[in-house]
Amino acid sequence: MHNKEKQPKRNSPMNKKNEKPKDFKAAIARLFRELTSFKIVILIALILAITGSILSIVAPNRLKDLTNEISKGLVINEKNIKKLTIEIKNNFNEEKLKLRTNEILSINLTEKNIYEVYSSDKLTAQDKLLFKEVLSNPSKINQLPYSILNMLIDDTTYNGVLITKKDKIEFLKNMNSMNSNSNVKVPKSISKVLLDEIKIGNTKISSADQIAFIKTFGSINKKEKEPAKIYKKIDKMPNSIKKVIEPKMNMNKIKQITMFLFILYLLSALATYIEHIIMTIVANKFARSLRANISSKINKLPLKYFDKSSIGDILSRITNDIDTIAQTMNQSLATLVSSLTLFLGTTIMMFYTNYIMALTAIAASMIGFIAMGAILKNSQKYFSARQKELGRLNGHIEEVYSGINVIKVYNGKEEALQKFDKYNKKVYEANRKSQFLSGLMMPMMMFIGNFGYVAVCIVGALLVVNDNISFGVIVAFMVYVRLFTNPLSQIAQAFTSMQSAAAASERVFNILDEEEMQKENGKIKLNKKKVKGEIEFSNVSFRYDGAKKDTIKNFTAKVKPGEKVAIVGPTGAGKTTMVNLLMKFYDINSGDIKIDGVSTKDLTRENIHSLFTMVLQDTWLFEGTVTENIAYNRKNTSKEKVKEVCKTIGLDHFIKTLPKGYNTVIGNNDSISSGQKQLMTIARGMIEEAPFLILDEATSNVDTRTEELVQIAMDKLTEGRTSFIIAHRLSTIKNADLILVMKDGNIIESGNHDQLIEKQGFYADLYNSQFEL
Repeated sequence: MHNKEKQPKRNSPMNKKNEKPKDFKAAIARLFRELTSFKIVILIALILAITGSILSIVAPNRLKDLTNEISKGLVINEKNIKKLTIEIKNNFNEEKLKLRTNEILSINLTEKNIYEVYSSDKLTAQDKLLFKEVLSNPSKINQLPYSILNMLIDDTTYNGVLITKKDKIEFLKNMNSMNSNSNVKVPKSISKVLLDEIKIGNTKISSADQIAFIKTFGSINKKEKEPAKIYKKIDKMPNSIKKVIEPKMNMNKIKQITMFLFILYLLSALATYIEHIIMTIVANKFARSLRANISSKINKLPLKYFDKSSIGDILSRITNDIDTIAQTMNQSLATLVSSLTLFLGTTIMMFYTNYIMALTAIAASMIGFIAMGAILKNSQKYFSARQKELGRLNGHIEEVYSGINVIKVYNGKEEALQKFDKYNKKVYEANRKSQFLSGLMMPMMMFIGNFGYVAVCIVGALLVVNDNISFGVIVAFMVYVRLFTNPLSQIAQAFTSMQSAAAASERVFNILDEEEMQKENGKIKLNKKKVKGEIEFSNVSFRYDGAKKDTIKNFTAKVKPGEKVAIVGPTGAGKTTMVNLLMKFYDINSGDIKIDGVSTKDLTRENIHSLFTMVLQDTWLFEGTVTENIAYNRKNTSKEKVKEVCKTIGLDHFIKTLPKGYNTVIGNNDSISSGQKQLMTIARGMIEEAPFLILDEATSNVDTRTEELVQIAMDKLTEGRTSFIIAHRLSTIKNADLILVMKDGNIIESGNHDQLIEKQGFYADLYNSQFEL
């Protein structure tokens, strides 16, 4: 119950702008202090967030190894080709080959054979002259005609291989091509023994296979250096050569790396998942504790706090602000830590892997973020304007719908629509501009990522061509680009959320830090069944906080047990304030109030409240049955008692017209009249068996006939009880035992109705003004 005349002006929450914390560091520090009981759990969650990030950072480097290992299995083994080439080249050593060739050919240049050549009638003089030159220079033996070679060479066996005269002569004729390592034509029998066997790894390569290798690779011309044609040549090689140089994947190693990556990503996801669960639980528990603390705090706050604070603002703190804190804790706190870890870790790993690629990735990303920063800077004003215009539009809508009947009566529809269109257009413009700029964010993020990929691929390709890096490094950096760009935007969003949480926490903690009602000694406790009902006001003075003058000045009055006391006076006289002081909603500045001779300063508020039954002008019904509303907080009240009270004030007939009678579920927004609501609150007051009764304009919303019924009920209710009635409708207090006329905080007249009318004073003027035209 508030003093309606002297309450300070309240700020509408509709007009509030988006708040920023007054002291960000102090607000965050206070928030973390309040989280002390959760610090171990939060620390575990943050460690898990960091662990998940570190595992994600390590993964690309292992992905590089996997890519390189797979790449090895897709191309020919150049290392073995080089090794094989060197080994075969050593086998083709001129001296070694010459010695082996002489051993294989076994050319007989004995005196007998020489004589046979010179004495042969079948040879021409020119052939004999050429033979003579060969004798002086044996290296030209392959120039001799077949007829002479047939005389000098016989079939022989070398290392168990039969080499015919024909094969030897053919080999001699192809000696020059063999020395050039191209178009090698070596007879099959000689190819088996011409070169020494070599070993590459665990594979033995015979002489014939070596010659086949030379023949195949020696026949690859410039046009055949495409991979597809090279692989076709490899397919024609002997199995030993293919085993050594053909593409081959190390499946065991690939499986090991793959399994390691699987476990790495699984552990990262598991750590992140558990962290999210923990932070969700902590956030909800913390929000629950904050709501419980505020709920407890509200019951300890003096009424003056509510006089200077908007109810909507208080509700916003309990709901929106606490939800903001919870959401920030749930989504942004761990995200901020993990994003910072990702950002720093990724940067270090990129430079560790390859500094050129690292600089490329960072430079490409920074170009995009600079452009994004410029967009954010320019878009902020439109977001602020949108909130401001939206507040105006909502305020106008609320105003129109709350006064829709007045607007219709005064034909204000057109004016209301014009204002609506004006505000709606401004909201549209602000929305259009802000949404357009914010809509650029996602394409910009995609551009940053794609631009980074392109830059990494181009620079990486150049480095791969020059053998500075492997192909796997490019793959790793494509992942690093994503890990580098995402945290930057997440950090920015997390800081924004933290700022909102800081502002919200300031508002929440402001309530928790408010000065509470002074602790009461409670030296004495009055039993309401034994209270006689005497009340005495002794020089009571009171001033609202911030007010320039006293609302109550040296108020003195004495009320006898069982008296019906009416308090009347003009608006602002202090009538309701007087009752508030009596109920100890406010502490008096000076003077004293006594109940049965006991000062209220020695009684607790709970004890005082238990002595009074109050029926207010403002009706309040909650969602529940009619019976539950009337018997509010009186669990032992029977339905018969409720029905009896309702019959007394004439409410029973109305209740029976409801669909389920006394079991009908109603709420404060149900379509029942204000008078009917008022009757229900009066019935609720009549249920309470207390020695004192306070009626604050309790009959203001009922019609004349109902008022008569209520008056009869009130007379019965006030029998044996001390009653205080605040009324503007003076006809309802004519039967009061004592009428106190107040003006400017003082009692200027007192007496019963007849006595005050006879005085022809202030009360008489108030009473007669009701009947003036």
